[in-house]
Amino acid sequence: MENTIPTQKTYRIESIDLLRGLIMIIMALDHVRDYFHADSLLYDPTDLTQTNIILFFTRWITHYCAPIFMLLSGTSAYLVGIRKGKKALAKFLWTRGLWLIFLEFTIIAFGWYFNFVPALNFIVIWALGVSMIVLAALIYLPFSAILFISLAMIFGHNLLDSVQVPGPGIKSILWSLVHQPNFTDYKGVFLFIGYPVIPWIGVMSLGYCLGRLYEKEIDAAKRKKTLLWMGVGAIILFIIIRYSNAYGDGLLWSKQGSAAFTVLSFINVTKYPPSLLYVLMTIGPALVFLTFTENARSGISEKIKIIGRVPLFYYIIHLYLLHLFALFATYFCGHTPGDMILNNWVGFDPKLQGYGFSLGITYAVWAVLIIILYFICKWYDKYKRTHGWWWLSYL
Repeated sequence: MENTIPTQKTYRIESIDLLRGLIMIIMALDHVRDYFHADSLLYDPTDLTQTNIILFFTRWITHYCAPIFMLLSGTSAYLVGIRKGKKALAKFLWTRGLWLIFLEFTIIAFGWYFNFVPALNFIVIWALGVSMIVLAALIYLPFSAILFISLAMIFGHNLLDSVQVPGPGIKSILWSLVHQPNFTDYKGVFLFIGYPVIPWIGVMSLGYCLGRLYEKEIDAAKRKKTLLWMGVGAIILFIIIRYSNAYGDGLLWSKQGSAAFTVLSFINVTKYPPSLLYVLMTIGPALVFLTFTENARSGISEKIKIIGRVPLFYYIIHLYLLHLFALFATYFCGHTPGDMILNNWVGFDPKLQGYGFSLGITYAVWAVLIIILYFICKWYDKYKRTHGWWWLSYL
């Protein structure tokens, strides 16, 4: 039966909604770049031999999205557990995790390709789903054990970098799902394994531990001080370890032809899988952000929070809108809409050679997309808050 008024007040932390909304907006920039920027089909924007500063940062800033979303998902899970108890939380985590994996291979995959292709994308929603399923079991451990496992995964997984399982066989695929990214063909099915799960499980479970700071009994001043020290500590640790070039990322930094590009080399860390340095570089500023935005109430922040309250809905809708935009855009550069019915990942599909626009147009498309998404999300957020359908918690 539908409820027109929620049966209980949801305990939400608005700074979490704000940060989550902000990273969802930034995330869309990366996907718009994939589908609109001409150079996205030619080279990696973090390739220092070909990129420029603006293009590098267009890609680099989006590095913050996945780890922060994973972290906040864990924190949100802790808050759900406060309200409903561990048993209900565990059920929600494993059922939602399975639902996310299903979405990754079906509705989300179709959004990327607009085609039914023999491919499985093991990317961010897949990793989010698996991490939730694992967290459903971890929450029954003592808090100190969850924290230890989280930190061990984040700080220790780079020790596995030297373990390589080459080839297209099942052993290689299984190892890729755990730690080693892989793009391979297995019996006629293309496997795009971009998000091995070990470090992502660690990030989500760390977020779960972070949730303890948001218990109602915790003094706000103490919480902010703790978040600030943890955030600054992560940033300092990133700088020290990165400078040493001794551990934490297989992509070493080096002096470049200019001071600016040397800085780019220093912050150019590995996302697939997320290295220790990648996690420190992204999580540190996120914690500092949470420190100073707990009472943010500006007009723009309230709009961003709306997106942060409906992230999965936003994610799915933004893919379909973006791809529809790209279908229309083909008319302006000598292609046809059929070229956007993809048989491969957008950056690899040979039909799109010669397609694409300037970085300025890419940013303009991004801005239009976000404005449209805001109004759609505003409607859905209102609907979700004023209706009690159980399935709304899964979208």
